[in-house]
Amino acid sequence: MGLFGLLKNKTNSHGEMSFWSHIDALRGHLFRSVLVVVLIAIVTFFFPEILFDKIILGPSHNDFITYRAFCKLGYWVHVHFPNIMENANALCFGHYTFHMQSLGLADQFTSQMWVAFVAGLIIGSPYVLWEIWRFIKPALKDKEKKASTTFIVAASFLFISGVLFSYFIIVPLMINFLGNYQVSAVVENNFTLDSYISTITTVTIAAGLIFELPVLVYFLTHFGLLTPQFMRKYRKHAIVVILVVAGVITPGPDVTSQMLVAFPLYFLYEASIFVSYYVIKKKAKQQL
Repeated sequence: MGLFGLLKNKTNSHGEMSFWSHIDALRGHLFRSVLVVVLIAIVTFFFPEILFDKIILGPSHNDFITYRAFCKLGYWVHVHFPNIMENANALCFGHYTFHMQSLGLADQFTSQMWVAFVAGLIIGSPYVLWEIWRFIKPALKDKEKKASTTFIVAASFLFISGVLFSYFIIVPLMINFLGNYQVSAVVENNFTLDSYISTITTVTIAAGLIFELPVLVYFLTHFGLLTPQFMRKYRKHAIVVILVVAGVITPGPDVTSQMLVAFPLYFLYEASIFVSYYVIKKKAKQQL
């Protein structure tokens, strides 16, 4: 049987799908995933006022919701815990004097295309994960299929949570630090639109992937590459890393804002330990 015959036959003599049939099925799932992402990107492309003025450029506005919330938090902490925060205005930040500019002829158009694509990827991520699950579903057992459904929901929730956490917490704190950082008073802060957008989108997507830590730990533990004992042993090292990351992206030496960033990251680490323990316990029951 030639190559055409292999591509034509959907199953072999045992009723199983051939290699090329799997490739053809995967191509269909990928095509639908890309199609959904592109369609969402096209729709968002025609709403630049929302995409840019409200979302992308939102953290650069002084009245952004995060800055107002942090300012209220600063007064609340100062009133109830004056020994912790001496100055109630310590968390009132977000006042910028820098300007953004576009230097290239097509920079604004390409930036709009890129932002629309990122929006399509974020909004369409649950559907992309669902298509991946549909592809691997036939090879799973009934119990594994139920677990896969939970995986899709959990992975989508974690990714979106990471994106929102980055946008409302990490990005404003990062802009406050980098936007006001000066090596000398002679040097004026004027940033390109491309630099601003690439920084925000990179950090946002990275945070979404970081929030997938429990999912990653699940698979590493399932394949015997990680144990909860190992994660507990190096918990102190993880805490140090988390505090360093929180200290870098928060405005100044304020402890309250650092904890607002560090706590969710530490919670993810502890949740990952629980996930690893759950996988080990489940595998032990199956071996009995």
